[in-house]
Amino acid sequence: MKAIRFFTYGGPDVMQLDEVPIPDCGPGDLLVRVVAAGINPLDWKLRSGAMAGTRDLSLPFTPGLDAAGIVIALGGEVQGFALEDRVCFYADLGQHGTYAEYVVVPAQQAALIPPEVSFVDAAALPTPGQAAWTALVDMAQIKPGSRVLIHGAAGALGGVAVQLAKQHGAYVVAMASTNSVARVQALGADEVLDYQVDSFGQQVRGMDVVLDTIGGPVQEASWRTLQTGGLLLATTMPPQHGRAERAGAQAGFVMTRPRGSVLASLLQRQLRVEVARTLPMAEAAEAHRLGERGQAGGKMVLLMPPRVL
Repeated sequence: MKAIRFFTYGGPDVMQLDEVPIPDCGPGDLLVRVVAAGINPLDWKLRSGAMAGTRDLSLPFTPGLDAAGIVIALGGEVQGFALEDRVCFYADLGQHGTYAEYVVVPAQQAALIPPEVSFVDAAALPTPGQAAWTALVDMAQIKPGSRVLIHGAAGALGGVAVQLAKQHGAYVVAMASTNSVARVQALGADEVLDYQVDSFGQQVRGMDVVLDTIGGPVQEASWRTLQTGGLLLATTMPPQHGRAERAGAQAGFVMTRPRGSVLASLLQRQLRVEVARTLPMAEAAEAHRLGERGQAGGKMVLLMPPRVL
């Protein structure tokens, strides 16, 4: 099979298209022919070596966490799946990433794709969707009436978070750039503030939960938006030790583990990630260049070439 791999850390050009063996399907696993693979910022952070020391990789490494495809083999003890099922998943960082024609994934990390959902849309959802669920449902335990501030609401994670919070009855204040305000309003946010015009640190108060997908000065300004005892949840930069106590608040860092049951719930709730562009597998390096430069325009998905075993 063909797979994108890198043998050393570096820029996008360290990735190359290789011919590698199709992985073996172990007990409890699914062997999936990948149709589409979601691209996430973590992919290029790992490739560049920016996370070396915190997430060491066994090189050569195939990047990619998200995928959607067709089950072509099942390991013993697998239940709930059958050959030719359409599935998607967010896989643990392991031996085989998802920028590949075939991927083995534990069945418990996969979910069936509803008939009305395309492979591209299914591949875009798993990582941002499960991160939003971990933050808002598992950690914040939002409920009707919760007041939630969501940063980066036009991004994949932020967009799912807006939809999920509204489905749970929360009042959502969302932050977006000027050209994304209308799109975030369409997701159902009660208020949408423009980063480029509005000073949320001065305007927003009384939040129960802040979902910080950006970090840095945005995170620092977010503390004053929380009510006493409120919760700030960060996905990119862990809150500074002791900062929550000084603000009279609570804090948490979102660590997402793949769970097929959560992914199935996200799909059943018809939560979506808007896909800005698709690229063929061979253009993975170009996708990383666009992502690192902030020129992708949103979520990207790689398309695998059709192939039969």
